[in-house]
Amino acid sequence: MGGFPGAGHALLYADGAVPRLDTVQLDSAHGPDFTHAEAQLTKHRSHLNWMDGAAMTSAASRDLIHKIAREL
Repeated sequence: MGGFPGAGHALLYADGAVPRLDTVQLDSAHGPDFTHAEAQLTKHRSHLNWMDGAAMTSAASRDLIHKIAREL
């Protein structure tokens, strides 16, 4: 298994009907950082889309958790 871009930092991508109002909140050791620059939003959107594509379905995730719990 590999990591994903931005691992280790909490990230909130707030989006809505008006894309230019989108904002990213990235938590770090120095506190929250808010970004609304289009280039940064595009980067974070790309990372989130990548993670979404790599994620298991809800059913597959549930089945894996149950399998691990049974093996404990």
